[in-house]
Amino acid sequence: MQVVVDSLLTQYDRAGKGKTVLVLHGWADNSKGWQKVAAQLAKKFDVIIVDLPGFGSTQAPSTAWGLDEYAAFVGSFLKKIHTQAFAIVGHSNGGAIAIRGLANRAFAAERLVLLDSAGVRREYSTRKKAVKLVTKTGKLLTKPLPSNVKKQLRRKLYQHVGSDMLLVEHLQEIFKKVVTDDVQKDAARLKLPTLLVYGADDLDTPVQHGRMLHNLIAGSGFEVVPGAGHFAHLDKPAVVLPLVEEFLQR
Repeated sequence: MQVVVDSLLTQYDRAGKGKTVLVLHGWADNSKGWQKVAAQLAKKFDVIIVDLPGFGSTQAPSTAWGLDEYAAFVGSFLKKIHTQAFAIVGHSNGGAIAIRGLANRAFAAERLVLLDSAGVRREYSTRKKAVKLVTKTGKLLTKPLPSNVKKQLRRKLYQHVGSDMLLVEHLQEIFKKVVTDDVQKDAARLKLPTLLVYGADDLDTPVQHGRMLHNLIAGSGFEVVPGAGHFAHLDKPAVVLPLVEEFLQR
């Protein structure tokens, strides 16, 4: 299904009946990666998965958005489809958007599920400096080379320091804004029931970051899934989905 939200042609999928669960995917992901999860949740809920601007089949913003703009977009999207979310499920950067949007009342929900949520950014200061240095160095070293060779070499340099910036090349400026925006203060303002689920082997948003958010969100639940990485819901669906369903049905 498609709808125009804040002048952006927006793609979303909707299935099931019951209370509405809105899924916010992570960076460089889209609704297609959530079809199996949606099919399971749709047995008991009205599940909406929206392609966030710049990902999947939704138009990219014309300016460099940050978490505030993405949160405002989610609020506008829900208003446009005349829907009130019972629960938000946010994965990775989608979790950071959910935290910011709920804290700032860009949208509302009665439940929040954070799957391998991003948003603890302050600990990345050293890593961000490394990415910035490598980015600058990579541009200087590859300047004389043909454009196709430049892209290949720069991609290798960025991947070496763990940067996701070039996973979606046309959103580089947005990526820079997003990865420097910490949501810990926002998390401390949340008052709704929240479940945090993190993969024990997650290297992108490690368990320690989940514990930090858990300690900030009053009354939240926290689960660590052995043998799962950054996509715990895909690595261990038989573990993660029952946890989510049980929490949403309380």
